[in-house]
Amino acid sequence: MLSCQNLTVQAGPTGPIILDQANARFLARGLNAVIGPSGCGKTTLMKAILGILPSSGQAYFGNQPISCTEDLIGKVGFAPQFTTAQPQLSVKESLQYALELAVADSAERQRRLDYVLEVTGLAPHQDKRVGSLSGGQLRRLSLGLELTLDPPCMVCDEVTSGLDPQSEDQILALLRHLVETRGKSFVCIIHNLGKLNQFDSVTVVYQGDVVFQGSPVALLSYFGIPDGLNLYEVLNSQNLSYWRDRWAIYQSENTDYAETIAQEHSTPLVEPSIPSGLTQFSTLLARRFKLFFRDTGYLGLTLAITFGFPLLVIIFNLEGTWDIMKIPMDRNTASMQEVQQALRIQISNAQVASLAAGLVMFQVILLTLMGANNGGREISAERVLYEKERMTGLRPWSYAFSKLTFVSCVAVFQGMWMGAFVKMVCQFPGPWFEQLAVLAGSCISMSIVCLGFSALLISPEKSSLLSIYLVGFQLPLSGVVLALPEALTWVCRPFINAYWGWSGYMKSMINFDLWNAYTASLANQNAYVAEPSVALIVLFMQALVGVCMVVIGCQQKRWS
Repeated sequence: MLSCQNLTVQAGPTGPIILDQANARFLARGLNAVIGPSGCGKTTLMKAILGILPSSGQAYFGNQPISCTEDLIGKVGFAPQFTTAQPQLSVKESLQYALELAVADSAERQRRLDYVLEVTGLAPHQDKRVGSLSGGQLRRLSLGLELTLDPPCMVCDEVTSGLDPQSEDQILALLRHLVETRGKSFVCIIHNLGKLNQFDSVTVVYQGDVVFQGSPVALLSYFGIPDGLNLYEVLNSQNLSYWRDRWAIYQSENTDYAETIAQEHSTPLVEPSIPSGLTQFSTLLARRFKLFFRDTGYLGLTLAITFGFPLLVIIFNLEGTWDIMKIPMDRNTASMQEVQQALRIQISNAQVASLAAGLVMFQVILLTLMGANNGGREISAERVLYEKERMTGLRPWSYAFSKLTFVSCVAVFQGMWMGAFVKMVCQFPGPWFEQLAVLAGSCISMSIVCLGFSALLISPEKSSLLSIYLVGFQLPLSGVVLALPEALTWVCRPFINAYWGWSGYMKSMINFDLWNAYTASLANQNAYVAEPSVALIVLFMQALVGVCMVVIGCQQKRWS
């Protein structure tokens, strides 16, 4: 069973100590309650034992030290206060996906699905969307998701908090049933001191340390209170040093609890058979696309910008004509009237070329905005779910590449549609393949870089905001509209997605009059404009940086 010695957690290198050399041993095959005033370190204690929070000291499962959450796969489940199941899925689908990620054998998956639905009482609600469940049903689902891997021990963080008395009793009755019929062990962080008599053991945490462990009856005697409701009043009447000293004396004089723990015999556990990384990848990708089409709000926004943004581009050239005129004059014999006519044609051609360059840039900027929408919140918005699924055996690379594949698929469609629709209406000259490839590459690259922000940052608001800031820098730092200082041009350009998308598209028209008119209008005739192939290579390199950001971010643990 779970235990710890001298466990210490500090909030940052120079922050306060939240947990101070705590020692605890929990009862196996029983209900353990962890209680204490708000902010005393209850959840911190359990997260540190599970390896979720960095700590010093030792934590054990049985006699095996715990160095990270991966050591507990198939051994300990963690049910957070609020379910991590996606609201758009049904109860049955949520459990099925959890099983497909954690259990390799299909027959065993079906057996466990039937068992979990039955034991949690969710069978009548299996077709309901998670978003429509009541509070008690959500807590049952949270427990059910942990039971999919059938761990011998489960840690429940405030699993009954916020429920009405009847729902709370039903959840505790479910836990008791699992203890008695399946020999499960539960460690429950709770707030309701009136329910302590339903537990086999109580752990009291006070100001970052464990100051009591024992039965509910022993707790009343130890603190001299008639019932648990008076505990915090007595606890707050003394400082931490007093309770530490008293607990040390009590332990030396009363060894019943320690002897009970010492007599426990751990049953050897069979290592769970986890599905392959490729199977997990395909499961995650299938789940993500299902969620995409069911989330009407996000789907509606994505469709609106995918089909609406191209409409913003074409309104500037609905006729689809590019009136580039020839300059009909011999420079050696031209009259003043011919020179004036030539100047007018040059100005007209420059205006047309400027419009074309502007519309190309407009397309690229809108595609980078789509990319920010695709990737900016994709991982950070479901980070807790990801970390929970890692505790059941999900491989980080499977998750990372499922996200990369999803946002790339969306970005490919957006880039191809933008390019094809605008080209058909506005009649941009040049090869279809090169132009569509550059626009799709621009959207993919930005989507992946923003996905990298989402993987590295825990807050979806921060990752989304950073993605929008990156889009905001594209136009001014591209050097297309506003000339950059010479010293900054090649410092900025390698990192500016919009420049390479614009450059590759413009250079694809090199064999057409529109390109000649554009180059003739430039103040610097030697200004560099990249070939489509070069632009694609640079966009690929930017996407590769984004891939590295995603992989690194998914390897890190970021619960909060």
